[in-house]
Amino acid sequence: MSSNRPTKFEHFRFMGDKRTQLVYDLDSWSDIAVTTEIADSGVGLCFGPDTLAEARNRGYTLATPGTTRRLRKPRA
Repeated sequence: MSSNRPTKFEHFRFMGDKRTQLVYDLDSWSDIAVTTEIADSGVGLCFGPDTLAEARNRGYTLATPGTTRRLRKPRA
């Protein structure tokens, strides 16, 4: 487990942003400012099971460096 993970997501590999429908692989994501902002804003989401397939099943797309999307109001 990486110590660079946000506290609420320290036991998860994938974290989704409800505003953009992007999912971040916390094992390979290097910009911790992005993931920390998501967790601190309360718009982060973890998946069960904690897999990319489950994130995609819920409509999320894997984030890549430089990927941007319009921020939308998160749905419940």
